[in-house]
Amino acid sequence: MEHVTRPQEENEYYFEEGCYILEMSQADVDPEVSIARARVEPGRTTRFHRLKDTFERYIMLSGTGRVEVGDHDPVEVCPGDVVRIPPMIDQRITNIGQEDLVFLAICNPHFLKSIYIDSEDLRQS
Repeated sequence: MEHVTRPQEENEYYFEEGCYILEMSQADVDPEVSIARARVEPGRTTRFHRLKDTFERYIMLSGTGRVEVGDHDPVEVCPGDVVRIPPMIDQRITNIGQEDLVFLAICNPHFLKSIYIDSEDLRQS
């Protein structure tokens, strides 16, 4: 069906940010919004990064994490929590639990690799 997307687990891939991604909505289907499932393994922290001209939301599905957004204090997150991240704000997330941390990453407009800015090294200098 044209209005139903069914992502395939075998299409999950490791992204340089430090997590696994399964794209759930492709740009050719929905150019206004992207939806991806992100998975962070126990004990792992993603790299600080920011997105140019793109607002991102995390919707926590399973596991326990600690999210860092901009200059705000780190906050523990769990299933049901929604994290809002404005464009060009540094962000990262740490899995502080014993199971995979899984969440939806929803970007508006659609995520493109060209908008991703690794800011890990910028924060350490």
